[in-house]
Amino acid sequence: MRSIRAAAVGAVTMSLALAASACGGGSSTGGGSNDSPKTLTYWASNQGASVEIDKKVLQPELDKFEKQYGIKVKLEVVPWSDLLNRILTATTSGQGPDVLNIGNTWSASLQATGALLPWDAKNFAKIGGKDRFVDSALGSTGVQGQDPAAVPLYSMAYALYYNKKIFADAGIAKPPTTWAELVADGKKIQAKGKQVLGAEGSNVSENIHHVFVFAKQHGADFFTADGKPDFTNDGAVAAVKQYVDLMAKDKVIPQGNAEYAQNQSVSDFAKGKTAMLLWQSASANLKSQGMSEDAYGIAPVPVQSGAPGTGTQVDSMVAGINMAVFKNTHNLDGATKFVKFMTSDDEQKILNKAYSSIPPVKAAQSDPSFNSPANAVLKNTLATSAAALPQVAQESQFETTVGTAVKELFADAAAGRAVTTDSVKAKLQKAQQQMPAK
Repeated sequence: MRSIRAAAVGAVTMSLALAASACGGGSSTGGGSNDSPKTLTYWASNQGASVEIDKKVLQPELDKFEKQYGIKVKLEVVPWSDLLNRILTATTSGQGPDVLNIGNTWSASLQATGALLPWDAKNFAKIGGKDRFVDSALGSTGVQGQDPAAVPLYSMAYALYYNKKIFADAGIAKPPTTWAELVADGKKIQAKGKQVLGAEGSNVSENIHHVFVFAKQHGADFFTADGKPDFTNDGAVAAVKQYVDLMAKDKVIPQGNAEYAQNQSVSDFAKGKTAMLLWQSASANLKSQGMSEDAYGIAPVPVQSGAPGTGTQVDSMVAGINMAVFKNTHNLDGATKFVKFMTSDDEQKILNKAYSSIPPVKAAQSDPSFNSPANAVLKNTLATSAAALPQVAQESQFETTVGTAVKELFADAAAGRAVTTDSVKAKLQKAQQQMPAK
């Protein structure tokens, strides 16, 4: 799922509780209609460096759709900081868009509200069939064993972006493959007066993505096999501590990054202030900020030791954006046609090129234009070393509670307060206590 996302814990928890009680998605009938066949409202997530850039990318495609189907699409690009709360409000009020983008990690949580159109075999047939999509993308569309709550639109993975000149000036021949190597390289980089690694310490979902991966590398999960929160197990605590220690102990994340939540770490990297960046499919964002593709390299995210793979060698979550339809839409047929259009082979090539993401549609992904060195790293990560975040109903509350705990720990580190195993465990215990009952 794309950054930036930062929702208030209390608001999200309350909204989800309300949404769960409004199983029809806020509609008195719980079903859609075709009362407004000539219009659609579409909430797109902010994928580019700005909302304005997204409008420039999307509007020509929406104009194409209107010309082809005679349906006018009213576009609103919603910042990640607002998107989840706005969706949850719409599930309870019934006053939402017809079609919307959702972070793929939210699929199961939003599925549990009952507000989204299930993508059963019949609905998938209307857009060309489920087998058009790659398995890794389908794995983050809802609870296993249930009809998906959404359709994959953009696939992404984390990679390590590194500034070639800063590395050369510091005498570093290749990107680090382990966290120990990254910390050691950091000392050489700092000796040349540069920052080492960018992070978004106040971005709760960005925090979750990283501690999830660290937990995998420690052989742990934040939920038990039957879906119960388990935030204070030894592996989860060690994972959170190792991530925050990149600032608190290892000093490779600058203290000022504790306050970052709006792509500032990407801007720092693009401007040559920071040597490395952990980000999802960042090439288009960096290009829009004036950074040449020749100025940086892309490598897999480090692991504890060895090489990326499965199990404890996981180095990314399965990131991406899904498209969903509200069940109470007043243009059900038009909404289905729009999803078909946006996930068509041609549109998948256009949109994923624009956002430097990977098409979740097999035919589009095989296009030669997605075989660049950067895309090769991302595609290989998605195929071999990425894991989906838990597809459980409480996932979005997990993001906000644990993500906020990590945010608070970064604030402690920036202020010079000790980050210990006990303090990490206390924060995670508090986060678990904030989780509503299943």
